Amino acid sequence: MEELVGRWWHEALVKLTTPAPTAATVHLADMRTTIGLMFRAAGGAGTARLAPASLQRTADAPHWLHRLAGAGGRAPLPACDADVLALPDSLSVFDDRALNHDLYLWLALLGAHWSPHPDWVLGNVLSTKSALTAFPGFVDRYEKLKTAHVLQREAVALPGRASAQAERTVRAALAGQWPTDTPGRCLPADVTPVWLWVCGPSGAPVGATAPAGQARQSDASRKLVATDAQRRRTQATTHEKASNPFVLPFRAEALMSWSEMVRVNRSTDDEDDGNAQAAANDMDALSIAPDGQTLASRVKFDLDLPSSSIDDVPLGDGQPFPEWDFKRGLLQPAHVQVQASQARVGAAFQPAPALRTIARQMRRRMEVMRHAPRLQRGQENGEEIDIDAWIRLQADNQGAHQRGSDTPAVYARHVAAHRSLATWLLADLSQSTDAFANDHMRVIDVIRDAVYVFGEALHAVGDPFAVWGFSSVRRHNVRLQKIKGMDERWDAAARDRVGAIKPGFYTRMGAAIRHATHHLQHSPQRCRLLMLLTDGKPNDLDEYEGRYGLEDTRHAILEAREAGVTPFCVTIDPDGHDYLPMLFGAQGYVLVHRPQDLARRLTQAWTQLARHGGRGR
Repeated sequence: MEELVGRWWHEALVKLTTPAPTAATVHLADMRTTIGLMFRAAGGAGTARLAPASLQRTADAPHWLHRLAGAGGRAPLPACDADVLALPDSLSVFDDRALNHDLYLWLALLGAHWSPHPDWVLGNVLSTKSALTAFPGFVDRYEKLKTAHVLQREAVALPGRASAQAERTVRAALAGQWPTDTPGRCLPADVTPVWLWVCGPSGAPVGATAPAGQARQSDASRKLVATDAQRRRTQATTHEKASNPFVLPFRAEALMSWSEMVRVNRSTDDEDDGNAQAAANDMDALSIAPDGQTLASRVKFDLDLPSSSIDDVPLGDGQPFPEWDFKRGLLQPAHVQVQASQARVGAAFQPAPALRTIARQMRRRMEVMRHAPRLQRGQENGEEIDIDAWIRLQADNQGAHQRGSDTPAVYARHVAAHRSLATWLLADLSQSTDAFANDHMRVIDVIRDAVYVFGEALHAVGDPFAVWGFSSVRRHNVRLQKIKGMDERWDAAARDRVGAIKPGFYTRMGAAIRHATHHLQHSPQRCRLLMLLTDGKPNDLDEYEGRYGLEDTRHAILEAREAGVTPFCVTIDPDGHDYLPMLFGAQGYVLVHRPQDLARRLTQAWTQLARHGGRGR
C-alpha cells in the first residue's frame, strides 16, 4: 500500500510540475532530419548520432512544488562530443515558435563547430565565433536568439546559491565580448541554463581505464539495454581498494549522497527489476569503472569456436586484408585474416510452398530482362527526350561557352544490347540474425528465403553472380562462407548450401566488403555490383565497435567504388537511416520495414540497379 500511494503521489507531483506543451513548443522528433542535415552540412562528424539530452544540475531557483517533486534545479542541457549530439527532447525556451525552431538549428551548427576546451565558457565563446565566421548567413538569426535570451536572463533574479561572478562572466560572453581568458571559471551547474551553448563530455571515455587484456562487451552480447535513446553523462573512475568486502558498515552521517559509488561484491542478476533506468535518469552522471571481470564471465552465450569435425570446410589458406583505424587516420596493412569456407551440406533444402510461389513469380519477371531491349541515353536521335541530358545541355548554354549543335545528344532510345554485369551478394550471418523477426520467423530464416529467391531470379536472367555469407570472431578469424561461386551453377547443391546456413559470431563488415571487392575487380564484366544483406551495424568483440566499425566499413565502400564496384545495401534494421547514409549514400541502400518483404525487395533492388548499371558507366 505504501508503494502504491507513493507512486500516486509521485505521478501527481510530476504532472503538476511538468509544463504543458504550448503553441510555441518545438519537438526534437519533428526536427531530426533538419538538424541532421544542418549538423553534417556544417562539418559535423558523419558518424555522430542525435539523441535526447539528459537532465543536468543547474542553478535555477525552482518553485517549492518543484523541489517537493525532486525536479528542481535540473534541465536537459545540450551536449556534444565526438559520437553524440544530445539536444533537449523539446524546446519552449521562447514564446515564439520560430525562435525555438532557430534555436535547434543553432545548436546543431554550434555542435558541428564545437571544440573541447577545459573552460566551458571560453570553449563556447570560441566555438560560437567559429560557427558564425563559417556561416555568416546565420548571424541575424543568432542575434535575435541572443537578444531574447539575454532579456530572459536579466529578468530572472539570481538564486542565492549561484555565483554572481559566474553569471557576470556568462552575460559578458553572450554580449559579444570575446575574452581571451575567463576569470572565475564556472560550470553549467553554477548558472541558470544557457540555452545558446552546449556542454562537452563529462569525463574520460568509458573503457579508458580498463586493464590490459580485458575485452569490451559487444552490442550483440548485451543482455540488458536501455529502452530509450537518451544520452546519459558518464565519468570514468577507479577503485582505491581492490578487495571486495562482504559487509558494508552502515554510518548514516558519512553517507552524503545515495549516488556515491561503494565497491560491494554483488552477484550477477539477469533479471531487471524495472528501476535501473529510472535510477540512471535521476543521477547527474554515471560512474563507470572496470570491475576486474573478464568477458567470459559476462557474455551469456558460448563464444568458443566449433570443433573442426562440425565446422565449415576451409577453402585454402587464410587471406590478409587491411583495416582502417580512424583514431590514427591510417590503413593498417594485413590487419585482418579472412578464412573462406563452405558449409557442410546435410539434408536437402525444401523451400516452403509459399516461398516457391514467390520464387516462380520473380523468375518470370526476370526472364523478360534476358532479351529485353536496353534504354540508351544521351543519343543524337531517339524515341523520347532524355531529361537529364537536356538539363545538362541547358546548363551548359547558360555558361560562358555555349555549345551549339544541330543534333544535340538529348534523346533516349531502346536498342538490343548485351548487358555485361556481375553481381556479388554478401549475406550477414552473425549471431544477431538468430533473433526473431516476427512471430513466426527468425531473421536468419528471412535471410535464407531472400537468398533463395535471389538465386532463382538471377539464374533466370543468366548473368553471372556469386553468393557468400560472412561473420567474424575478432580480426584474426573473419569467416566468409561460400554458397555459390561466380563460376558455379545454381543447382541443387547450391540450394542445399543455402538451406545449411546458420547464424553465429559477429559482423566485421569491412573485411567482407574488401574480400568481395578483391574478387569482383578481376571480373571480366564491365559493370560489377556488390549487394550487402544485413540486419544491423558492423561489430565485433575487439575494438570493432561504434565509430571504429562504421569508419572502417565506410572506407571499404570507398575502396570498392574506386575499384569500379557499385555497392548497395538492403537492410531490415529499423535504425538503418541513422548510419547507412554515411556508409552507402542517400541512394545507396534500401530499408525493408517488413521482414517478410525482404525477398521481393532484394530482387527488385537488383532489377533497378541492373537497368542502370547495364550501360557500363
